[in-house]
Amino acid sequence: MRKRDKYKPSVTKNVILFLAGFVWICVGLILLLLAFSWLSTVSDINIFLFAGAGVSLALLAHHFGFLKIVDKNLKRILPMNEKKCLFSFIPWKSYLIIVIMITMGVILRHSAIPKQYLAILYIGIGLALILSSVRYMRIFFREIRK
Repeated sequence: MRKRDKYKPSVTKNVILFLAGFVWICVGLILLLLAFSWLSTVSDINIFLFAGAGVSLALLAHHFGFLKIVDKNLKRILPMNEKKCLFSFIPWKSYLIIVIMITMGVILRHSAIPKQYLAILYIGIGLALILSSVRYMRIFFREIRK
């Protein structure tokens, strides 16, 4: 064992599966809370329009985008037999994409775009993350039952 491996937070694939689902749920909830706080200032009729558009976007993003990412990650995680790094629930190059997405979110939140329109995007991404995390959790529970 290399000296630096001693400090690497190594965990089983079950922990990685749980962490992946948990992180996606947490990020999704944060985005939904932001979106709904922005929509709380909108009239009742418009809330349904903005939220409905966000839910529609979520279903599309979930089905055509995030599920493919989840399946790709599961294909990489499930064959793991030995302990892996705690942060290996996504590939290392995906961390760059996360940094870009966070940066874009900060820029959008501080832009002149009205918050109720941003709420559509935040509901779409947040709900899609939560819906897609269900697959991680389903596989996690299947694996711990084995």
